[in-house]
Amino acid sequence: MHTLYSLALRFCCPFSQLRRSSPPPQPLIPPSVPASGASTPWCICGMEKEREDEETEGRERPEPLTDVERGIIQDTWARVYESCEDVGITILIRFFVNFPSAKQYFSQFQDMEDPEEMEKSSQLRKHARRVMNAINTVVENLHDPEKVSSVLGLVGKAHALKYKVEPMYFKILSGVILEVLAEDFGECFTPEVQTSWTKLMAALYWYITGAYTEPINIPPLQAAIQMSSVRWHAPNPPPPTPHTQKEPNNP
Repeated sequence: MHTLYSLALRFCCPFSQLRRSSPPPQPLIPPSVPASGASTPWCICGMEKEREDEETEGRERPEPLTDVERGIIQDTWARVYESCEDVGITILIRFFVNFPSAKQYFSQFQDMEDPEEMEKSSQLRKHARRVMNAINTVVENLHDPEKVSSVLGLVGKAHALKYKVEPMYFKILSGVILEVLAEDFGECFTPEVQTSWTKLMAALYWYITGAYTEPINIPPLQAAIQMSSVRWHAPNPPPPTPHTQKEPNNP
């Protein structure tokens, strides 16, 4: 059974040299992924939907949540969300302390090293609320696959196109989220709860990073500008062959 950090590092081998300043939690059960080519229906909400394209550039869809697992997630999240800001801050501080290279995407606290300084940062608190509210939207809409897909798709596109965040950071952040929840709410984070949340995090990761493999649609105006640029840099045609002027005949 893999720990959360070993799962993160297995998917993100460039981070094997990064430091860890806190001991790992009790191992959580990793998400099981159905075998490729299986014909069982799949959906993040457990609704009936035939799997069409099991793999998109090597990406396998995660195992679906059952009705029981969705109920477990919503019940435990209700307790977590009561102190969502504190939990969110704990998650981000641990994320940045253990994986400092992630701070490259946050200029406002890029140079912060001290966890206490991070905790006082209004920008970090703002982003922590944003992360927790996004999870809350997903948990509240586990019965609505279209809403979940839309929310996570927007998150993925923003981070892929605007912020240029490497997708491996979502895998690492998922592990940190599970780790903090297991430590702060250990009395209710039973193996069954851990399994449910691990499956949810796998589904969130799959949806968010799907934006990194989608083709980018170029607006017509931008496409026209690019085409004019291509024509501008096209090789010049060969110069015309000069005409030989005949000498006039002498009378």
